[in-house]
Amino acid sequence: MSWWSRAHILPHFLRNIKPILYWSPSVLYLTSQLYLPIQISGRSMQPTLNPDSSPWRDIGIFDCVSGMIDRHTYRKGDIVVLRSPDNAKHKLVKRIVALEGDLVHTLAPYPESAVRIPRGHVWVQGDDPFHSDDSNLFGPVPAALIESRLIWIVWPLPRFGRPPKRTSDSRNEGIYRYAMSTFQKDRTRSAKVTFDGIVKY
Repeated sequence: MSWWSRAHILPHFLRNIKPILYWSPSVLYLTSQLYLPIQISGRSMQPTLNPDSSPWRDIGIFDCVSGMIDRHTYRKGDIVVLRSPDNAKHKLVKRIVALEGDLVHTLAPYPESAVRIPRGHVWVQGDDPFHSDDSNLFGPVPAALIESRLIWIVWPLPRFGRPPKRTSDSRNEGIYRYAMSTFQKDRTRSAKVTFDGIVKY
């Protein structure tokens, strides 16, 4: 291609790329606000997230826009990021196990054996029942506290893809409930009363 031909192509190229350069910052900003990469810490969602078999913490892409448009977009089984009802600065990664109107059978230490989820609330739990502060501790949470939903695991590479779904809720099985009951009884028996009357575990 001659120098003269290249000189004529250049203005055409610049005219086409100018809109792309103009809008790209806005597109990048919106993308970063609507779909966030978040590193997941802790073990409350094991073995679904951060399994012991992996030496790395999971990094997932979380969808922030769906919930902004319609809070009813969340479904049972979704893994979500929500603000803690006890501390707004603290964020939790949990699974939705019940929606408004559902009857959920609770686990210790929740004081009632079953609860009906009130309107505008959800029930969240961790997949690892022994290492999770969830609705069994603080009860149903307002759906408005949910900020995003996990849609894809991007790291580590062997786990790249959609988050796996739980095939069964083992926490409602008899063997689990018996284990939790025994755990709570042992925990109560091991409680020590200090001189100031405060029970510590």
